[in-house]
Amino acid sequence: MKVLLHIFRYLVGGLFVFSGLIKVNDPVGTSIKMEEYFEVFAHDIAPAFEWLKPFSLSISVILIVLEVGLGVMLLLNYRKKLTLSLLLALIIFFTFLTFYSAYFNKVTDCGCFGDAIKLTPWESFIKDIILVVMIGVLFLQQKKLADHQGGFRGVIVVSSLVLSLILSIIAIRNLPFIDFRAYKNGVNIQKGMLPSGVLEYSYIMKKEGEELILDEYPTDESYEFVDMKLKNPEALPKISDFAIWNDEGDFTEQALQGNKLLVCISSFEKMNRDKLDALDALMNIDGIETWVISAASAEQTKALLQEHGWQVPSFYGDATVLKTMIRSNPGLIVLAEGTVIEKYHINNAPSPEEVLDIIK
Repeated sequence: MKVLLHIFRYLVGGLFVFSGLIKVNDPVGTSIKMEEYFEVFAHDIAPAFEWLKPFSLSISVILIVLEVGLGVMLLLNYRKKLTLSLLLALIIFFTFLTFYSAYFNKVTDCGCFGDAIKLTPWESFIKDIILVVMIGVLFLQQKKLADHQGGFRGVIVVSSLVLSLILSIIAIRNLPFIDFRAYKNGVNIQKGMLPSGVLEYSYIMKKEGEELILDEYPTDESYEFVDMKLKNPEALPKISDFAIWNDEGDFTEQALQGNKLLVCISSFEKMNRDKLDALDALMNIDGIETWVISAASAEQTKALLQEHGWQVPSFYGDATVLKTMIRSNPGLIVLAEGTVIEKYHINNAPSPEEVLDIIK
């Protein structure tokens, strides 16, 4: 039994540290996911969840730091009663989230491992059920585990908490250390919008009351069509929702031609206005078109352009897509013939010379 407990301890502790570190890389992404949950819960369970949305980033950082810290504590057998109690509470909370996502098909990606590893809602729920069992066994059998209260283990635990908090703040004030998203540097958006292979489907047909799964659509008209399923979802386009438009029409194709500097604003309410003056010099760079892409109304965008004297084209973009493209509001993306060359947080806005240097 003791061997099994140690296996469970290393698996659970290692997984929590791994999951936490992936989220440390992108706390803003985790907060976006938390906002989705709060919005769903506010609609389905209680309006009070709407009040939590403004605090989603702070809540995300707390959960991330807690996840890393508890994983380290479990691996070190540090304060086992406190560690296992908090782990059990945390995994029950996560299991509720993933079950709700899976059963009601509300939030289709739980964000358990950020953008690094994508799991379906049911895969996430099954993973959490396994963790509930392992943590439950550890909790019930904790008397058989060693218990350490201080010493160098305490120093390691405190260091892991402080380090994960510092890294989270750095990632928030800049951009993720590692970009796992479809719009990372070096990606050609046009190619990303194409399937990576031939899409293959299986067809669910009904004949004489019996359902059959066929690899090809039958020519026999006695078959009744029921459904079709994609056999190779990995071949689907990595980018399926990129679109740029304004009241004059669709400009998606033009956005991917030539050299562009996109100023992406996903939310006017949450926009970092204090840094906008740093963008003034970027509105007129020789050989590079600067476009403002926002998820706001035309009136809001027009007022912003007039306020800062920016004489550049403005377009609409979906807020979710803009948040996916860059974890900064506003954020800057340099494109060359549709390829993402560089991305900048508003805190690190480049000079015109820097933009020209990377385009060459």
